[in-house]
Amino acid sequence: MVYLHFIFGLVVIAALALAASNNRKNIKFRYILQLLIIEMGLAYFLLNSSMGTGIVKEFADGFNGLLNFAAEGTNFVFGNLSNNNAFNFFLNVLMPIVFISALIGILQHIKLLPLVIKALGFLLSKVNGMGKLESFNAISALMVGQSENFITYKDILGKMSERRMYTLAATAMSTVSMSIVGSYMKLIDPKFVVAALFLNMFSTFIILSIINPYDHETEMNIDEMMKAESGEKLTFFEMLGEYILTGFKVAVIVAAMLVGFIALISMINAGFDTVFGISFQDIIGYAFYPFAWIMGIPAHEALQAGSIMATKLVANEFVAMMSLQKQVSELTPHTVGIVSIFLVSFANFSSIGILAGAVKGVNEEKGNMVARFGLRLLYGSTLVSFLSALIAGIMI
Repeated sequence: MVYLHFIFGLVVIAALALAASNNRKNIKFRYILQLLIIEMGLAYFLLNSSMGTGIVKEFADGFNGLLNFAAEGTNFVFGNLSNNNAFNFFLNVLMPIVFISALIGILQHIKLLPLVIKALGFLLSKVNGMGKLESFNAISALMVGQSENFITYKDILGKMSERRMYTLAATAMSTVSMSIVGSYMKLIDPKFVVAALFLNMFSTFIILSIINPYDHETEMNIDEMMKAESGEKLTFFEMLGEYILTGFKVAVIVAAMLVGFIALISMINAGFDTVFGISFQDIIGYAFYPFAWIMGIPAHEALQAGSIMATKLVANEFVAMMSLQKQVSELTPHTVGIVSIFLVSFANFSSIGILAGAVKGVNEEKGNMVARFGLRLLYGSTLVSFLSALIAGIMI
């Protein structure tokens, strides 16, 4: 019965993706099946096998070590504010982004990160049926972030077609930046964060192969992109200062978004509760109820889980993770795992503006293009989250 439920979930997600496809005749089903098998094997390896769970634990422990180093800097600047027993979201969750951003900048500066990104992108292109640039972008967005990633293409962005721009933007929205991963690990189980990083990448390739198929050979390749890179090279300390400030800006932006969204949701919930006797989050939970059930969440928990998932869509993943954290004792471990995987991505309404603004800062025409297909972008990226959670659910 569980496997029939899983197959039904795959069919529903495939049908929703096909409904939004812009070129059904060009869909390469062989690659989709190939990617699905690889992703299911990867999910089993990461969540069930002793070796896989060991790797996940080492990865999580490594990030916890980095978070401890980040805490040293935070404690020095903020002193007793971060040392008291109360949990301070800005200091404990957001401030580590500054340190992780600095590390990414160093790896970028010594040319290690670009080599890793290009090598992994090349390997991915052999199994996903996509071009090298699309595969390169999937790794790049994961490593350097959804906004900063587009700076890499500043010299060739104007030459990119709309279909390729959709792929690049969808990949950035469907994954998360390594600089923010440590912050997620403070809110949900680190093993689900690590698993989601890999699962989302393959789910993105699958959904994009259905929604936005095209002939990648006719597009500009990665070698042309690398040749097009230009600009004056920063010194080490110039680079370090730039990445540290970028990390701090990201932390402040996330904090501002949380203040605004949590306040608005609180106000809207109070208004709905007064007028209708039910909160706004409960109402949107009903809209997500069937999707939660499709992903393998028991019917008696589907409404509660759906409300958390919907919160991520209308607010952001941090708000939803904090909501999950408050309700984790009321849900089964299986449900918590599925919802956790779903939450680890940038697929929410605010990301449309963030992505469009990031691209517009590099190329105004392409930024406007991203804004135009923003809702379609969010639709596809949400399907990515559903697919990753569905596959994880059968393995948890």
